[in-house]
Parts: sequence; structure tokens; C-alpha cells
Amino acid sequence: MKDKVIAILEARAGAHLAELIARRGGIPLAAPALEEVPDVEPQAIASMLATSRTDPFKMTIFQTGVGTRALFQAADSLGLTGELLALLAASTVIVRGPKPVGELNSRGVVIAYRAASPFTTAAVLEAVAAIPLHGARVLVQRYGAANPELRQGLETRGARVEEIATYRWALPRDVQPLRELLAALDEGRVDAVVFTSAVQIQNLHAVAAAAGVDATLATRLNRCVIASVGPVCSRALAALGVKPTFEASPPKLGPLVGRLAEIFA
Repeated sequence: MKDKVIAILEARAGAHLAELIARRGGIPLAAPALEEVPDVEPQAIASMLATSRTDPFKMTIFQTGVGTRALFQAADSLGLTGELLALLAASTVIVRGPKPVGELNSRGVVIAYRAASPFTTAAVLEAVAAIPLHGARVLVQRYGAANPELRQGLETRGARVEEIATYRWALPRDVQPLRELLAALDEGRVDAVVFTSAVQIQNLHAVAAAAGVDATLATRLNRCVIASVGPVCSRALAALGVKPTFEASPPKLGPLVGRLAEIFA
């Protein structure tokens, strides 16, 4: 990918992704498309732990590493970490992907089931398919947005689902890099665009709409190599008329950049 301009919409791991691209001779173009805003309500956590004493959770599902960490940090600040650990010890703990694992291991939490790659909501539901859930109370650590597909899948089986928010996704306070990316796409100065979450394409579209260029965004993107980290991201792209060139397999940054290099080679 020597001298190819690769647009990066990733925020938290953007610097690492840019380094991987630069090592292979690419030119990273950083345009962070989302910001993680803390959204922990101490009272909600205290209330959730209080009700669990008489109405325990049969299952707890962790979806992200950053959200898992935020939940424990909030419990630490409230002096309720012991109660949170007791809740988890009494429930079946599920992880959506590898990122929550380290946080849970560091707290001594036993993980019963792990969703299979590519760590989609469907994979989570498949992982818990054999567990009876009728009337069971299920706690879901929410990621940056609600997951209606997961809630519906659990409630269809009779579960009582409670989500606990730890952070939310928002547009970055500074959207100028995204505006500059839109201009670069219009001028044909971008060779590839890397999408690592569904929210990135949605936020890019929102900025394009504010600039009055959303009608041509899909056409501009489809002129480039479009790298998608996985099926959830690909579906969001397809919903806006953008066809991914490929999905990373497995859905991680290393394989994604490796596949990009192969395509440009």
C-alpha cells in the first residue's frame, strides 16, 4: 500500500491503526468519527445491585472492554465492588468478544460462555441458546448505543432484560477532520477508507448531510477500497449504499490492515 492514502475513522485505537498502516508504506488520513462520552449513573448501578439481592440476575452479558472497565470503576467509587462481584458469581457470565475478558479476569470473574467470532449479536444469542431464560432476569452491559436485536432475542425467549449504560457514542466535538475527509473524497485523494464500527459510517453520513453532500457520499466512497472490520459494520455500510470491498477475518485491526496490503499489492 505504498503511498496510498488510507482514511481512518477510528478514534480510540486510531493511533495504533495509523501506525500499522504507516509501517506498510501507507499514508494515514485521520478523521475520528465518534467520541466515547461517559454515561455512568451511580444511582442506577446502586439500584441495580440493591434489587439483585432479592431478584438475582441469572445471566450477565458484557459487550465491550471499555464498558466493563467503566462499570467496575463506578462500583469502586461507590464502594459496591464486593456486591457487583457477588452478583456476577451468582450469574452466568457471557462475553461478546475478547475485549471484556481481560477486565473480568483482573477481577477474578468466571466467564461461562464466549461468543464465537465474528462476535456479533447473533453469535451471543447462539452462545446462550441452550440456557433456559423464561422468567429469568438478564443484565446487559450496554455499549455506546442500545442493542435492540439482543434485547428482542432474549425477550422472545421470556427473559426480563435490564441494560446498564456505561458510556455513549457521540459525534466528536471537532468535526473538521470529517469535513476535510469529505473534501478529499470529492477530489479523489483517498485510496481506501477503513471502518471499524457501524457508528462511524452513520456519523460520517450525518456530517455529510449537514454539509449538504450526503446524496453523493455513497458514490464517493464506492470509488475507494472500503475495508470493514466485520458483518455489523458491513450491514451499516450497505444500508447507506456503500459496498465493502472486504471484511477482516478475524475481525481485528491486524488482519484488516494485512488484507488492505494484499489488495494494493
